[in-house]
Amino acid sequence: MLFFLCTSSVLEAQANLTGYWQPDVAINYKVTPNYVHNFSLAKRSYILKDDQTQFTVRQLDVVHFSNLKIGNDKSVGLGVLYRFRDIFERTKENELRFIQQYNVTKSTRGARLGNRFRSEQRITKSSTIHRFRYRFALDFPLQGEELDVGESYIIVSTEALLSVAKATVPEYDQRFTAHLGWLLDQNTKLQIGTEYRTENYTQGTEHVLFLLTSIVLSL
Repeated sequence: MLFFLCTSSVLEAQANLTGYWQPDVAINYKVTPNYVHNFSLAKRSYILKDDQTQFTVRQLDVVHFSNLKIGNDKSVGLGVLYRFRDIFERTKENELRFIQQYNVTKSTRGARLGNRFRSEQRITKSSTIHRFRYRFALDFPLQGEELDVGESYIIVSTEALLSVAKATVPEYDQRFTAHLGWLLDQNTKLQIGTEYRTENYTQGTEHVLFLLTSIVLSL
């Protein structure tokens, strides 16, 4: 967390830095021990844009995801996202996104390692962008080897992204994320964190910083 806070203070001096606050609420519903639905709602608001501090809504995302466990440490998933954008910025387009995912996890001494491979089709009126993503994540409790009610945990991850579309140059992004979370009760988690992104770093790097807050409910 200190690393990302230091990074944010250094980047504040850069003209191509954009800052967002993104709160979200997620609900996990276990249909069977191996099959889970996830519904989430996220709002993204500007807090820094064009070197000016502001607080204006950029978009609203509604997401559904289905995840099927296919082994002790493997799962596959399908998702759909709809992004409401034009009601907040008239020059922008709404987006429909389809998501395919394969996830592998490994647990060792209280920590869990995750490798996630994901493909997406981002569809707007003007274009379709195909995006390919790989994320490596590590999470672990801060007290003991198992997470109990009232205790906290850490999640850190890094993710590489490649976006391709017809008649455009491929775009490469990298993301670094850190969350501090608390298990409030058996069914509720609270998470706060930060994410730093370098976008399109082979053409003209854009720096993006997120402040993240999440509530995760399990039914």
